[in-house]
Amino acid sequence: MTVPLMRIQLDSDRLTARRVVELHRAGKTHRESRDAARAEVWRRGRTPAAEPVFVGVTNGEPVRLIYDVEVYRDVTS
Repeated sequence: MTVPLMRIQLDSDRLTARRVVELHRAGKTHRESRDAARAEVWRRGRTPAAEPVFVGVTNGEPVRLIYDVEVYRDVTS
C-alpha cells in the first residue's frame, strides 16, 4: 500500500527561499519551514507519516517554498 503525498506551499520571501535552497543543496534542513509544512498538514486535518521533503520554490510573487509530505490514509470504520 502506498502512502499518499500532500503538496504544501508556504509563502516566503526571496532571501529565505535562497537560504532554504542553499541548505537543501548542502544536505541540511531549514527547520522553521519544515516545521511550518508539518503544521500545515495538521491544519488541513491530516496526519503526517514522515518528515516533509523540500521540493523547490516557485518563481511567482510571493515566492513559495514547496514541500511534499507523506500522510496517513484516512481510515473509516
